[in-house]
Amino acid sequence: MRIGVLAVQGDFIEHEKMVEKLGCQVVELRNKNDMGSLDGLILPGGESTVQGKLIKELGMFDLLKDLIEGGLPVLGTCAGLILLSRNISNDEARHFQTLPVTVERNAYGRQLGSFMSASAFGSLSDVEMTFIRAPVITAVEKDVKILARVDEKIVAVEYKNQMGISFHPELGEDTRVMEYFLRKCRNFSKGQ
Repeated sequence: MRIGVLAVQGDFIEHEKMVEKLGCQVVELRNKNDMGSLDGLILPGGESTVQGKLIKELGMFDLLKDLIEGGLPVLGTCAGLILLSRNISNDEARHFQTLPVTVERNAYGRQLGSFMSASAFGSLSDVEMTFIRAPVITAVEKDVKILARVDEKIVAVEYKNQMGISFHPELGEDTRVMEYFLRKCRNFSKGQ
C-alpha cells in the first residue's frame, strides 16, 4: 500500500518510520506533483497554521480536499486534526472542514503541558498516548464516532473515512492506532 504523508512541516518523519515499519510504502507529499495513486493520507502533528498556509501556497489544498471528500482514508494527528476540523473554537482559521467536530487548539497548554497517558481506543485497551500542545475535541456532530477520551475529554474520533486524534500515535512503541488506520486503508484499496 502507498500512504501519502504531508511533509511540509511537523513530525512527518516519525509517521513515515512507523508506516514503513508496518510494511507500507510512504510517499512524501511536498507539493502538488507528489500526488498520485494513494491508499491513505496522514496529516501529521506540527503547526496547523503553518501547514494550512503551505498547502495552499504549494497548490495542494484543493487536491487534498478532493481526495478526502472522495473517500480516501485520512488520519489527522494533533495539527492534522485541526486541519480536518469543521470548527476551531479559539481560532478564526479554517482549513479542510471535512470532519464535523469542533476543536480547541492547545487545550492542554504550552509545550511544558505535554504528557503521556494510556486509555482505551475503540476496542483496544491501554493504548499509549503522547500529548504535545494538543488540541481537544469539544463537540461532535451526528455520525461522528468517539474512539477515545482522556479525563472525560474527547481525544480521538472517526467519521466515515476520517480519523482525527489529539495525541501522537507515531511516538513510542505502540503501533495499534496506526494498524487500525492502515486497516481502513487496506479496505479502501480493496474496494477500488
